[in-house]
Amino acid sequence: MNAILFHVGIGFLASFSRSFIFLYMIVVFAYFCWQIISRKDKELHVLLACAYFTGAEVFFRMTKAFIFYETGKYAIMWFSIMGIFFLGFKKNAFPYVLYLLLLLPGVLVSYDLIAYDANFRTAVLFNLSGPICLSLASVFIFGRTITLNKLLKILDYIVYPLISMTIYVVLYSPDIRDVITSTASNSAVSGGYGPNQVATVLGLGVFILLTRLIIPYKNILVQWTMMFFLALMGYRALLTFSRGGVLVAVVMSVTFIVLFYFVTNLKNKAKLSLKMIGLFAVTLTIWSFTILQTGGLIGNRYANEDALGREKDDVTTGRVDLLVTEIDAFKESPILGVGVGRVTTYFETELGIELPSHNEISRMLSEHGLFGIFALLVLIFSPLITKMKGRKNIYFYPFLIFWGLTIAHSSMRIAAPAFIYALCLLNIDYAPKKKTAIHRK
Repeated sequence: MNAILFHVGIGFLASFSRSFIFLYMIVVFAYFCWQIISRKDKELHVLLACAYFTGAEVFFRMTKAFIFYETGKYAIMWFSIMGIFFLGFKKNAFPYVLYLLLLLPGVLVSYDLIAYDANFRTAVLFNLSGPICLSLASVFIFGRTITLNKLLKILDYIVYPLISMTIYVVLYSPDIRDVITSTASNSAVSGGYGPNQVATVLGLGVFILLTRLIIPYKNILVQWTMMFFLALMGYRALLTFSRGGVLVAVVMSVTFIVLFYFVTNLKNKAKLSLKMIGLFAVTLTIWSFTILQTGGLIGNRYANEDALGREKDDVTTGRVDLLVTEIDAFKESPILGVGVGRVTTYFETELGIELPSHNEISRMLSEHGLFGIFALLVLIFSPLITKMKGRKNIYFYPFLIFWGLTIAHSSMRIAAPAFIYALCLLNIDYAPKKKTAIHRK
């Protein structure tokens, strides 16, 4: 409970002094470095550090609490490297080294086409920071076994900074009706930051807390407090008017509920059924309240209509045009690709807009060509093979779904899909052996 109250306080402080959060970010980074170095259970503390920065990344960005824009990804890379340094890695993690090697030809193509200046460095780092983050986290995590309680603690460390962010977002725009005037994604109700990324991490928080409705906390006060934040995060995710993160959370949640239902006993099935009835009622209440608060505009948004109720031509809000342009770029250079960061040039030329890719899958094809296809196949089949070999992880399919759907609508702009993907590689020990005391006769 203390951790929850602490992060509620951080959210309030952020609304009064955003510069304070920069100092907080530095302190948190130093704290986790020290924990990894000094603690015996280094594996757990590496994962906790990565989890915390996964949850905090968007919060740090919206409060300008970063040294580099990709500070969240760099932090996870650093903690993963620390873990590899202290604990090593499994030789079977080689596919994730291969994945990075397959991306090198695209970097060389960019180097030949773009002068090595700020543009080259920005283009390469912006587009490869996500893949490098995924690779390092996966190399560290691959082949490791932890208990379910430890995994739940890791997921809590993702949620804690999301609580701070939720409080900050609520205080940033207290009067909803004054700032929502259309069905477009709205940064004014997203802490002044990108609605797409805010909805993505809030959706992840909703999913994690929904699983804690099914696998409850032992402390009843903590349980009810977290369920309050489950509802609040869901409500604020809807208010961003960014559908991707919300829909991904729904798909993940349904997948987890179905999986849990089939693996649990009859008594837990009955409890789950009652909880789902309650969850449906709360969800309906939140949706109705959101419709009321937005004057019905949120309903129009999910029905793909404008503020006047007219159906929009493109349900993807322009993403199909980006996808077609990236496929054309792939056709132009199908072997090596057009080079890392080069697809934005095609957007400018063909569409007259200057945007980064919204789809990591099509970006890999256009910028890396055939090597990008092989890299994607590595990411898809490596975890599935580990699952077929008997690795147990009830979060496996929801985590893999989060990665796949998130990179399809939001690319890898944030660290969340990279680290969550890596977590699906964990093997979970659901019944750890108890230590038996040796009694002297």
